[in-house]
Amino acid sequence: MLQKTAQCALEYGRQFIPQGAVADYIPELGKADPNQLGLCLFTKDGQKIMCGDVDQRFTIQSICKVISLATALQCEGFDKVFAKVMMEPSGDAFNSILKLDLASNRPYNPMINAGAIEVVSMLTPRFTFEQLLEYARILCMDDDIVLDEAVYHSEKATGDRNRAIAYLLKSKGVLEGDELKTVDLYFRMCSLSVNARSLAGLGLTIANGGVDPNNGVRLLDERVVRVVKTLMLTCGMYDGSGEFAVRVGIPAKSGVGGGIMGCVENRMGIGTYGPALDEKGNSIGGRQMLEYLSRELHLHIFDSLNA
Repeated sequence: MLQKTAQCALEYGRQFIPQGAVADYIPELGKADPNQLGLCLFTKDGQKIMCGDVDQRFTIQSICKVISLATALQCEGFDKVFAKVMMEPSGDAFNSILKLDLASNRPYNPMINAGAIEVVSMLTPRFTFEQLLEYARILCMDDDIVLDEAVYHSEKATGDRNRAIAYLLKSKGVLEGDELKTVDLYFRMCSLSVNARSLAGLGLTIANGGVDPNNGVRLLDERVVRVVKTLMLTCGMYDGSGEFAVRVGIPAKSGVGGGIMGCVENRMGIGTYGPALDEKGNSIGGRQMLEYLSRELHLHIFDSLNA
């Protein structure tokens, strides 16, 4: 039943691929095959449902913001994190600085670039990249995650806007520490090489309240998970988050590498891959697959059949 529904979702999502385009503002991302599409579901009771290009490696990009935020909340605490970053949807593009310069010194939320860079600045003094990489492997249940060197260097070469964001935060007294070291760690985290399985694993860890479903080890505090899921629902799909919440109703985070990670409370983690993006920067095939699954399996957070 679940396998068949997932296969139907894949075929449904495939119809929308011609309407999207790969991200090419980072040259290395522009090399992706726009026709690839994969869907992976990991359920709490141990099912692993996979369709399409689930083994294709791509870079995690903005989905790393979930890992960085969870780590910061776990180590620094709620009050310290949100003294530096707000919790409000911005309504602007993920790399916009308009509100940062005009409306507030603090970034609007941790799911946009300015907020994520500020969160990473809290991690830079405490963690090496290698430590964060190992933690990402644990949360995603994927020991094969590595740094994609080509994408990292491509991001670094073209990342002037993110460096500008860091300098602006520094000028406002919000970002502490070395802004260039912060942005470098941010680029590295965005360049983690994952696949749809990795994202389904991360989604399941979050859906399971921060407990590893394989061994029962708690990886994240319950309060941390609740905050992360809430911000995913309200801010996780860039400036398309509101419509996604209405149509799909699954806490999710997308990345311009083509991935979307979703978590269905106490039920499953979902990972999708489709590098053809819509105008908001979200995988167009992945978004449509998630809408199909939400409708057919009653996965919307406010669906009365979602038990």
